[in-house]
Amino acid sequence: MKKRALALDALRGIAIIGMILSGQMNLTHLPAWMAHAQVPPNASFDPSIYGITWVDLVFPFFLFAMGAAFPFSLGSKLDKGENKFKLCWESFVRALQLVFFAVFFQHMKPFVINSAMDTTACFLSLFAFGLMFLMFVNDIIPVFRNYKYGTWGVKLTAFLIGFIIMYNLEYSGKKTTAFDIYFSDIIIIVLANMAFFASVIYIFTYKKPSYRLLVLPFVMAVFLAAANPGWVKTVYDFTPVPWAYTFYYLKYLFIVIPGSLAGEYLYEWINSATDKVSEKSNSNVYLIALTSLALIVSNVIFLYTRQLELNVLVTLILLVSSYSILKSNTTNFGVFWNKLFFIGAYCLVLGLVLEAYEGGIRKDQSTYSYYFVTSGLAFFAILFFSVVCDYFQCIKSTKFLVLAGQNPMIAYVATALVVMPILALLTISNYFDVFKTSAFMGFLQGVILTTLAILLTIYFSKIKWFWRT
Repeated sequence: MKKRALALDALRGIAIIGMILSGQMNLTHLPAWMAHAQVPPNASFDPSIYGITWVDLVFPFFLFAMGAAFPFSLGSKLDKGENKFKLCWESFVRALQLVFFAVFFQHMKPFVINSAMDTTACFLSLFAFGLMFLMFVNDIIPVFRNYKYGTWGVKLTAFLIGFIIMYNLEYSGKKTTAFDIYFSDIIIIVLANMAFFASVIYIFTYKKPSYRLLVLPFVMAVFLAAANPGWVKTVYDFTPVPWAYTFYYLKYLFIVIPGSLAGEYLYEWINSATDKVSEKSNSNVYLIALTSLALIVSNVIFLYTRQLELNVLVTLILLVSSYSILKSNTTNFGVFWNKLFFIGAYCLVLGLVLEAYEGGIRKDQSTYSYYFVTSGLAFFAILFFSVVCDYFQCIKSTKFLVLAGQNPMIAYVATALVVMPILALLTISNYFDVFKTSAFMGFLQGVILTTLAILLTIYFSKIKWFWRT
């Protein structure tokens, strides 16, 4: 392979930064579009609100990036002839690790251990963060490389220590003071399910993308049929481990599987001859990036403000403009971008046609329109980053996105397990009430905490301590 997929890292990076920022802002005075559309600031969940905000894009973009990584993590192994059932087992082990990660992370937050975030709780959170390096960094203790099962011995010991700590703590920051297997991070639980089910689907449909897509109508059929009594509802309701799996989580296959197609296109491009950037085509390439970005921004704005007819009109104009620019580009970049464009446009338009179904687009409870619209926008997001990161090679300006995207697990926990405990130990968090005074200060809180978390993530990416499952 000639180089790393910087566009994919950047997409994952912007998604994880968006996740952190959306969770760390003080929403007291912020406008509704700075939160999930169905959970506006200072209000409870309201499923009757339709539309999406930028916050509603970050998780599907991350899921899309997860699917786009399959050709690199699984496809490269299948190319070498590795056994499919062995890869399925590895995917299952990965999912188990993510489930543990979800439970451990949720229990080891300092404000969960102790609602007052006392010194003990803060040091326990910091210790948990350090322990997770033993769980998720391969060969972090070099001496164990000489032993056949040395790496896994270190990992299993760390997992055992983590479980013992969780099981024996008394929690004052959650409803029950004892350890609760159901108390977990739902986002990571969803990722765990995708890590297994989407991986298995990819493994057995490798180089047969049409077969992969044929899985989705059956998933949809189960959701639709489960609304009525019968054997399909029995399948839908069955779960041997409800704290780790329900069929409901499989709805996100509608995002991950399209993501795997984008990953295949990216994998093909990386392994093709490298294009030399032509100054003559630069102006057109700028327009490709701008129209891709405009599609994302306009759809979020118009769907949120419910200007549905105007959104369809603007979307079609932008799509036609993009097509007219791309159709004559026969370079390796052009072939890659055209593939992204056509399937992205298909998903986006399909999602907009479905918008009225189930009342309107909505993240919670998520609608089919939401899956297809966000998948379509994710195709244009990776197209945008391909232009910026790979074509124009804006390496320095996007490096923070790439490095954050290469280490998303650390980024995800850094604020809760490192930044907040340290700020509490230094008593700086005692002055956080200042962030409740205005919208700007509420946003500033999110920016500060997110920046600290990303700087920490970038440091570990630079020294190549990556958390992997």
